[in-house]
Amino acid sequence: MSETILIVDDDVNLLAGMRRLLRRKFTVETVDGGEEALLHLAEKGPPAVVLCDMRMKGLNGVETLRAIRERAPDTVRMMLTGNADLRTAIDAINEGAIFRFLNKPCPPVVLEAGLSAALEQHRLITAERELLEKTLSGSIKVVSDLLGMAAPRAFARSMRNSDWVRRLSRQMNIPRHWRLELATLLAPLGLLSLPPDTLVKLENGGDLTEEEQALLEQAPEVACNVIRNIPRLADVARIVFLQNRGFDGSGFPKDGPRGSDLPVEARILKLLNDLGDVCVGSFPTPEDFDGLPDHDIRYDPAVFKRVRACLERAADPPDLPRRTREVSFHDLCPGMILAEDARLTVDRDAPKGTEGRLILAHGLRISEAHVEVLRNLARVGRLHRSLVVYVEEREDEEEAFGGAEQISSMM
Repeated sequence: MSETILIVDDDVNLLAGMRRLLRRKFTVETVDGGEEALLHLAEKGPPAVVLCDMRMKGLNGVETLRAIRERAPDTVRMMLTGNADLRTAIDAINEGAIFRFLNKPCPPVVLEAGLSAALEQHRLITAERELLEKTLSGSIKVVSDLLGMAAPRAFARSMRNSDWVRRLSRQMNIPRHWRLELATLLAPLGLLSLPPDTLVKLENGGDLTEEEQALLEQAPEVACNVIRNIPRLADVARIVFLQNRGFDGSGFPKDGPRGSDLPVEARILKLLNDLGDVCVGSFPTPEDFDGLPDHDIRYDPAVFKRVRACLERAADPPDLPRRTREVSFHDLCPGMILAEDARLTVDRDAPKGTEGRLILAHGLRISEAHVEVLRNLARVGRLHRSLVVYVEEREDEEEAFGGAEQISSMM
């Protein structure tokens, strides 16, 4: 967790003095003006605290703090100014949502006490957010794992989309990225409202009737209605509701928002959903991006460009396939990726419609819940005694390291 304090002022002499005064007690960085502060955020990420002057060339203090609030809502904002008046104070509080308002000249003891309090406030904010994220993410992940057995291919796609979202969150510095991550996990939830026969068709790539296609289009609304009943997930519910809405106004819902009125998370999820329909590997290829119909108008151009830069890679050469290995259910571990579908064995006495039924789709990263269900099905003879999984590079490294340890212990 960053505990950097960013000081913003257009007086270079004052900045130099602040660095000398505070560097022994705090991690301090300084920038010359509001525009430089926003560039600093884009390049280095959000600081814990921003201390900003009011009167500056270009963006003033209120404008700077307002922009920082939008880009880094968890950053604690403070104002230090020698031109305090009631209007400035009101604007700073209402628009910049500042934590403290300090006057120049500010005694060092008062300044240090204010910065220490701001850092403590940042710790409280991030601790609460992390608790919320981990609690909600963990609970919803369990639900998602279990629901994945009702619509295996759709939920396998959502799991792969989740991997993509985690990569995007790191590289694109998405504010409150947990909302997009949860929305991605819960995006297929509405599929559970479809009739069983329709789900079977969908899983097997069958043709849907007009009525079934209409039900499928309404699935995001069903998911939204369920999710919005969960405390603090109203924004996540809206992202799920708009997951199939195009930047140009196409898709569901017909009378929904378009363009910049769409939440940026919904714009990203729309692109990932469509990529997931055509991508057959771990990551989309240049052909996958270029093959999306009307991609120049259906998706936010800026989002399309950034997602492509983060995720695109060339397809693996055909002579270098991914390695696989067969593992017993006893050796099955969370985190392994299925290289083949897991299906029920054919049994004459099995209930009608369950013979050979898909349980988990290939490409899915197995969770603890999946391991337990698969082991239980194997115990009662409804699954083969082993599964085929991909061997990841990390496994090879661990095996090599383990072998080196064994050789060392024998010497």
